[in-house]
This record gives sequence, structure tokens and C-alpha cells, in this order.
Amino acid sequence: MAREGNLQAPTRHPIDWKGPDYYNEEAALHEMERIFDICHTCRRCVSLCGSFPTLFDLVDESKTQEVDGVDKKDYWKVVDQCYLCDLCYMTKCPYVPPHEFNLDFPHTMLRAKAIKFKKGEVGLGEKLLASTDVHGQFAGIPIVVQMVNAVNKTALARDLMESTLGVDKNAWLPALATKKFRSGTPQAKATVVTDGANTPGKVAIFATCYINYNEPGIGLDLLKILDHNAVPYVIVEKEKCCGMPKLELGDLASVNTAKEANIPVLAKYAKEGFAILAAVPSCALMFKQEIPLMYPDEADVQLVKDAMWDPFEYLMQRKRDGLLKTEFPVPLGNVSYQIPCHGRVQNIGKKTEEMLKMIPGTTINTNERCSGHAGTFGVKKAHHQQAMKIGKPLFKAMANMKDGAKPDFISSDCPLGGHHIAQGFEVNGLGAPELQHPLSLVAKAYGLK
Repeated sequence: MAREGNLQAPTRHPIDWKGPDYYNEEAALHEMERIFDICHTCRRCVSLCGSFPTLFDLVDESKTQEVDGVDKKDYWKVVDQCYLCDLCYMTKCPYVPPHEFNLDFPHTMLRAKAIKFKKGEVGLGEKLLASTDVHGQFAGIPIVVQMVNAVNKTALARDLMESTLGVDKNAWLPALATKKFRSGTPQAKATVVTDGANTPGKVAIFATCYINYNEPGIGLDLLKILDHNAVPYVIVEKEKCCGMPKLELGDLASVNTAKEANIPVLAKYAKEGFAILAAVPSCALMFKQEIPLMYPDEADVQLVKDAMWDPFEYLMQRKRDGLLKTEFPVPLGNVSYQIPCHGRVQNIGKKTEEMLKMIPGTTINTNERCSGHAGTFGVKKAHHQQAMKIGKPLFKAMANMKDGAKPDFISSDCPLGGHHIAQGFEVNGLGAPELQHPLSLVAKAYGLK
């Protein structure tokens, strides 16, 4: 993408989170002022999220109508609106490195969030929401799961969660699975490793918290697809949360704890020649970008980065290697598909769309707008209605296929974003097409379910 004054591809500097000035609030505010002044004069990102309209309103309503007229205490209003989707950096901003302005808005916001967290200004409810391994521990426990899921649907429980944890009572929340993905996962049928020119011939599955605790069926559909294509797989021996929810809070110490648990395990698979697949885009991005930028000098981190794949990135490279089955006996009809933000910024292209378009009798309506869910942002009382507003243009675009047809399925690589979209359809009276993850749609098209 051509950029004003900068025709080179964007590059990312390491996150100096261990540096002596990283948590220096005065220095961080000074850098924010510099960044905000550049953003104010450009305003290209005004429609991306709430951060930029908030900033521009503060500027326009100040006495000087410049950034120097904005009270620095109000900078935190901009920070609170950023959910680290990274789209401003990767798709909009002409001033990112190697441009001399050296503008990295998301990582400037991350620094501010880290300062806020260190000051103790993040509430217990937000911390609990980001602790996926904590509330996921109840998944798979007979009776307990049914009880928790039932209670969480009651008005009383939702009112209580809203008042104590800040979870909007109207926001969709995931149910706990009756059986964890990592509990009794079937063994791979294939045993022969067939490497391709572009792909390792064996796969290690990083389950992710969501697949393990909430929707194991998505992971099982991935395994069916791998079996169908004679790719042997293993489930990663042990894992913790990737750390993305903690990163979004600015809790970098907890990100470090997760990294220290995950990287030694994942590096072993990388060294043994496995492709590592994570079925949630945010988790793949964490290992492909954020952790490598936090630990640029650690060899094992870089090994894991190079071994980490989005599932459809891997499958489409298998096709290029001539090793993917392309016979799909079951047509899918009309599919409205959303590419999530953390999928777009991996710079892998439209690999999910590419595979879905291979299925005969299937029409794909691809959308690249943000759903507004953004991790825990969309379920918080402070932001849920805004998240629905951000997603509304996407909901409307997905509801209308070409020639006025309606979708039979709605789909997103981000499972949480997919449910947010489904809720958006319901709230806006756009019909009720079936929600299916792209992996589940491909398994269906293969005739595997």
C-alpha cells in the first residue's frame, strides 16, 4: 500500500518494556502529545475506533483547537478507547516506521495502559475478565458446568455481574464447554509426514483458551480437516493463555508469566519441525508479533514466531504444495464472512476467503470492517453499546449479499467476534442466519459433519 512520503513496508520497533523510562508517566505523556499532534493534522483514522474521534473532539473543543490546548489528564480518555486492534498501524497510517515521524499509535497506547495498570487503576472486574485460565477451569466439570451456564443466563446473575464486574447485562457471553478440547482429544489418523516446499507435514495444535474451554467443536473440526488431508497432528503438551487479554490491560508482568510457560513448550515443537496452529487470530498474532517484539533477542521466541500459522494460512500453503484435497461435495450456499482485525494485521492475505471460494455452490460475501467486539472491550458496561455501534456498518454489510440475497451462514475467524456479529444481526432485526466458524464450514463442505 502506497503511503504519503513513505513507500516502504511498515516495520515494527521492539517494545522497550524493560527500559528505564517505559513507565515514566511524564515521558509517556510527552510522547503521546507528539503522536496526537501528528494524528490531529492527518485524521485519516477517524472512522477506525473510538480513540481517534475522542482525540479529535478534545482538540476541537479546546481553547487553542490544537493538541497543546488539551488537558493531559484527558489523554487517558483516548487510551481507554484503544483495544489494540492494530489496524491504524497496518492499514491506515502513512507515518509509521521507517518514516521519520516514527509513529506507532497502538504501542504508544500499550505503554500508557501499562502505566495505568502499574498505578493500580485497573479494576478487579477487568482483571478477572482477562483471566481466561481462571474462569475456564470450571469447564468440563459435570454438574458445575450446567449450573454455571444456567446461572449466567439469569437476569439476577447478569445484573450482579454488571454491578460488580462491569460486564454489560445485554452483552453475549460464552458458555463453558461440557468437555474441554484438551480432554480426550482424538489421535491423528495419519502417521506419515509429508513435507511440502512451503509447509511442514506435521502440526502441533495450540488450543487457545476459547477453543479449550468454550467451543471445542471448532478445534475438533480443525482436526477433522487435518485428518482428511492426511496431516498428522499432536496437541501441544501443555499451555497457558497466550497473554493477549493481559496485554490489552497493560498487565505486562502477566504477559511475561504466560510467555515463560508457553515459549519453552512451543519452541520444542518448532525445533522438531512442526507447524504450530492456533485457531484464534489474536492468539496467533500474540506469538507472531507482540511476544517477539517484547523479547526480540530471545532465539526460542523467534523460533516460535516462525513456526506459528493461522490454520487457513497453513491449509492454503498446503494447496500450493499440491497436498490439499479440493473436492467439496457439500455446497454451502450464501456465506457472509468477516475478516477479523487480528487476522488482517498478520499480513497473510485473505486465506480463509480463498479456501471458502474453492467450494462449489458457495457464494462468499467478504467484509473487512471491525466487528467492534475487540476482546473484552465489547462485553464491558462502559463500552458494549459503543461496540455495537462500531459494528453496525459491518452487520448491515453482512446482511446483504449481492443481488439482494440473504446469507445462509455468517462467519468470522474470531469466534468471539462471530457471536458479537450474530448479536448485532438480532439487535438490528437483520434476520437470523446460522453462525458457523470458517473451519466448521470447511469441515461441512468436505462432508465431515
